[in-house]
Amino acid sequence: MNILMTGAGAPGGAGIIKALMQETSFHLITADADERASGRYLSKVFYKIPPASSPDFINRILTICQIEKIDVILPLVTKELFLFSKHKALWNKNGIKVIVSDILDLEIANNKSALYKHLQQHQIAIPRFKAIFTVAEFRSACSELGYPDKPVFIKPALSNGSRGARILDHNINDFDLFFQEKPTHLYTNLDQIEKMMGSRPIPEMLVTEYLPGEEYTVDTIVEEGIPRIILPRLRTKMMGGITVQGQFLQNEAIIEYSRSILMSMKLHGPIGLQVKKSAEGEFKILEINPRIQGTSVSALGVGVNLPVLAIRQEFEKINFDEIKIKWGTKFSRYFSEVFYE
Repeated sequence: MNILMTGAGAPGGAGIIKALMQETSFHLITADADERASGRYLSKVFYKIPPASSPDFINRILTICQIEKIDVILPLVTKELFLFSKHKALWNKNGIKVIVSDILDLEIANNKSALYKHLQQHQIAIPRFKAIFTVAEFRSACSELGYPDKPVFIKPALSNGSRGARILDHNINDFDLFFQEKPTHLYTNLDQIEKMMGSRPIPEMLVTEYLPGEEYTVDTIVEEGIPRIILPRLRTKMMGGITVQGQFLQNEAIIEYSRSILMSMKLHGPIGLQVKKSAEGEFKILEINPRIQGTSVSALGVGVNLPVLAIRQEFEKINFDEIKIKWGTKFSRYFSEVFYE
């Protein structure tokens, strides 16, 4: 089976390649907009492709698929998902499967404001939130959610990773932050954000209640809206928003909560969720990643190869109930290198 994986230079790309190469029947071709992407040197065949913003993106991907006789495409880049989904008829016509959700579900999952409103309509627990569109609305929304007596969390409705995410805490000591925290910390206050924004137009943002408890990433595989496997993992250490230490735990509250979220939509393939515990002890969603997550390679430690299962699901019926999960497994991730001339 010939697999095309885009996003070979993504932070989790090397791990996904490692997981895919465990399946000896797969022939892996990788691609990335960066010709020096690390994944180029971890796979035998690599193609440089235009970024998703390029009008040549789809034609280039199709050409690669025709040259390499690709059976299935596994996209790792969020911005590419919409293009792949929009052109589903093209892939079907050429006998190519793409592991991606329908575009309407992508638009909900990838937009935190749309996601929260969708879940609210389905009576599924979400953080208290306000959607704001102007700097003038910003201070009012923070006040409604308890600031400055309580910290609040802010993030653009459309963003990836930790871009634009901040914790507003009036009681944070700037002196301590300067000397004791790395520059990548998320803490700030309302005055600093308003000063930074000034009079510029801003994209839609969410101001939400701050969830102070433990945070979990949830790896799942979904088949047309039906979750087939749900793996919660506690995030015990992060670097730049990416989990580097954690533990897989059979937390039934998170599993059932994740199931209810996924079944309210019709997503497909490997889907990631981020949930965090509120001050009242209830887990609430932060966001959905409508693609395979980079850290999903960690599931190899509990006996689950998520990328391989996601691809096999496209071609055969899998009995996920037969998979034995080694709950309690802890993991620690580290950097590695590739060398080239």
